[in-house]
Amino acid sequence: MSDFITQMAGFLPFRDSAACAKARSITRAQLEAGEHPNPDFKIRVIDQRADFYRAFALDIIGRLQQARDERRKCVIIFPVGPVPQFAVAADIINKLRLDCSHLVSFNMDEYADQDGNTAPADWPGSFQYTMMAQFFGKLDPALRPPASQINFPTKDRIADYSKRLQDAGEADVCYGGIGWCGHIAFWDPHLADKYPDFEEWKSQGAQLVDLHPMTIMQNALHSFRGDWSRVAPMANTIGPRDILAARARSFWLDGAFPGSDSWQAFIGRLVAYGPVNAHVPGSLLQLAGTDYTFLGEVADDVAIHMA
Repeated sequence: MSDFITQMAGFLPFRDSAACAKARSITRAQLEAGEHPNPDFKIRVIDQRADFYRAFALDIIGRLQQARDERRKCVIIFPVGPVPQFAVAADIINKLRLDCSHLVSFNMDEYADQDGNTAPADWPGSFQYTMMAQFFGKLDPALRPPASQINFPTKDRIADYSKRLQDAGEADVCYGGIGWCGHIAFWDPHLADKYPDFEEWKSQGAQLVDLHPMTIMQNALHSFRGDWSRVAPMANTIGPRDILAARARSFWLDGAFPGSDSWQAFIGRLVAYGPVNAHVPGSLLQLAGTDYTFLGEVADDVAIHMA
C-alpha cells in the first residue's frame, strides 16, 4: 500500500515531521505495556467507557478518603473534560456519606470574551455551570465543601489565582485531559511564541489567554454541536507552573466520538512520546510523575479511516 506525504498545513503549531511519524507509530500494544522512558510516567488503557469513567471517579474518591483519614485538606485542580466521571463520583460520595468539607477545589479554566470578561456561572456553556450541575450540585448539601473552597478562575480572581493555589499548599493532584492541539488546560501551543525560552514558558502561572483555532473548533464539536460562532475567543486558565507544582498529575484521554474515529489517538501519543516542547504543551507532563490513562478506542493504533 502506498503512502502520500505532504508538507503540513501552515497554521499547525508543531511542525516536526519525524516526531509526528514516531508518535504515529506507537502501537496500542506499546501503550498497554506502559513503555515510557520516564518510569514515573505511567500509562494504562481501559477499554470500556463505563469502566473508564468509574476508574476516574474512584481516583477522585480515593484521594478524598486518604486526605480525610490523614485529617488534612485535599486540594484538587479539576478540568471540565472529561465530564461523565463527575456524576459517578457524586453518586459514590453520597452513597458513602463521604464528608467533603476538607475539599478545596480549583477549576482549570473559564471562558472569557474578547475583553476578558469571564462567562457567567448561569450560562450553560460555562465551566462553572457544568461543575455545579454535574458535580457539586449533585452532592448532598451536608457533604458539599463550603462555597468559599470552590474556586473558579473568574475575572476578579485570575490575577492571584496561582497565589491562591500556593497559599493552599499547592494541589495534591491536577486532573486533566489533552486538547487536539496538544494543550493542557487552555495553555495552547501558540503561546510558546510569547516567551524567550522554555524555562520562561514553563514558569507561567494563571492568566487570560487567547485560544488557538484548533481549540475553538474542538470545543465547538464537543460542547456546542459544531457551532463555532458560540465558542468564546479567550479563557482564563492555570499555567504550566501550576501543573508542575502539583504533587501528582492524573490525565484521562477519552477523545473519541461514539461510532466514529478518535481525534485524540495521535495527539495523545505525541504528548506522551514526542519531544518536550512548548508547541506541544502537554508534553510538559513527561517531566514529572503522571498517570496517563487512555480509553481503549483512543489507544487503538493510529491509522487512516475513511467512511
